[in-house]
Amino acid sequence: MQLSHNEEDNFSLTRFESMLRTNDVLFFDSEEFENIINHYLENGKMALAKKAVKLGLAQHPTSINLKLYKVEILIFEDKLDLADGLLSELYELEASNEEIYIQKANVFSKRDDHSKAIEMLELALEITMDEADVQSLLGMEYLFLEDFENAKLSFMKCLEADEEDYSALYNIMYCFDFLEQKEQAIDYLNLFLDKNPYCEVAWHQVGKQYFDLKQYDKALMAFDYAIISDEYFIGAYLEKGKVLEKLGRYFEAIENYKITLDLDDPTSFAYLRMGKCCEKLGLEDLALEYYLKTVHEDPLLDKGWIAITDFYFKKGNFKKALFYINKAINIDEENVLYWKRFAKINNRLSFYEEADRGYQKAIELGNYELETWIRRCDILINLGEFETAIQNLMQALEFYPETAEIEYRLAGLYFNLNEGDKGYFHLNNGLKIDSEYYIIIEELFPKIFSRKSVKEIINSYLKAS
Repeated sequence: MQLSHNEEDNFSLTRFESMLRTNDVLFFDSEEFENIINHYLENGKMALAKKAVKLGLAQHPTSINLKLYKVEILIFEDKLDLADGLLSELYELEASNEEIYIQKANVFSKRDDHSKAIEMLELALEITMDEADVQSLLGMEYLFLEDFENAKLSFMKCLEADEEDYSALYNIMYCFDFLEQKEQAIDYLNLFLDKNPYCEVAWHQVGKQYFDLKQYDKALMAFDYAIISDEYFIGAYLEKGKVLEKLGRYFEAIENYKITLDLDDPTSFAYLRMGKCCEKLGLEDLALEYYLKTVHEDPLLDKGWIAITDFYFKKGNFKKALFYINKAINIDEENVLYWKRFAKINNRLSFYEEADRGYQKAIELGNYELETWIRRCDILINLGEFETAIQNLMQALEFYPETAEIEYRLAGLYFNLNEGDKGYFHLNNGLKIDSEYYIIIEELFPKIFSRKSVKEIINSYLKAS
């Protein structure tokens, strides 16, 4: 009885693994070894692939293909000099083998010499029988060089060779997006759809381009065509839901998100969007129910915790908001967005020390927005921590020099510490930058503002302006 190709491969694998277990030496022809090695490489079983290469070359020491598999493993292990040396030997034996050029390109790519890698791949292109595979590798090398135009052209040639190569299509769209060529992307996709009118992936990508251009009616139509092409295409329902939200058609958006829950396992994204829609519709209890399902489905999704926290904050239930933001921080204490809300909520509850801790933590985590420095400063002023407030503003000044909001606060703080020279210096700085912003001193430091000398300086600037 003759075995099918797959059955032969499975039989070879079974014999090979049996040989490894028993230490018996069995004979395999070179093609069997190639199939065995390829299987292990595709499944990430590198140790077994190495054993197969070693045993294969022991039985077939002149096999070019087995030596090329050895090169591939050496490259994977970053043994680039050894790989390069073996490739030079193979080139002397078989200069017309495209795989030699492809592996040489891999060596150059690993050394970050992508221009040389492209040269090798172009040589491979001249002799290959599988142009699409080489074009795909070329496209990736161009991406490494951020040459998006040439990368785009390479991936287009892949798609020409295989119209179902959706990874190439996604890479083409990535290039269009990076180059901000939305209209050109739509034109290209429409040409592709003329030949492949039921390609759900292409319709999906057309819809995304129109969505980015805020042409929501056209985006909606494209996603509808994607669904007609494949009624089980979850991505199209999700994107259609987003468009319907933009159009204010919240009930319809919810229906589309619900469809995705029926088609596959629930996603935190769908629950979150359903919650947002319900909140817009005034269905607050249902919105909260979906938000809670969001964080249950994915406790690491910060947007879920933020939605719950903001929900309670907007209702004025600051204690509940604080309860949920604390739960979020316990899960991910490195999230800046959590700490900013923690600070904001504590400030509303008049827990100023905790509010200061929140803003300080946000700054430590790299949130250098002016608002964060300013809010922390105002809390420290409220706490009477003038010196700490000055240190905070001095850090802010490094990022935001010549900022009136900082200068006026520094002026008031130095006056409070009886350091008049510094107070007048920063007051004058603030007035030079924006004389209308003097109200900061009036609001935060009313006693300082009432001083005759301070009022005279301010009035002189106001008259001059």
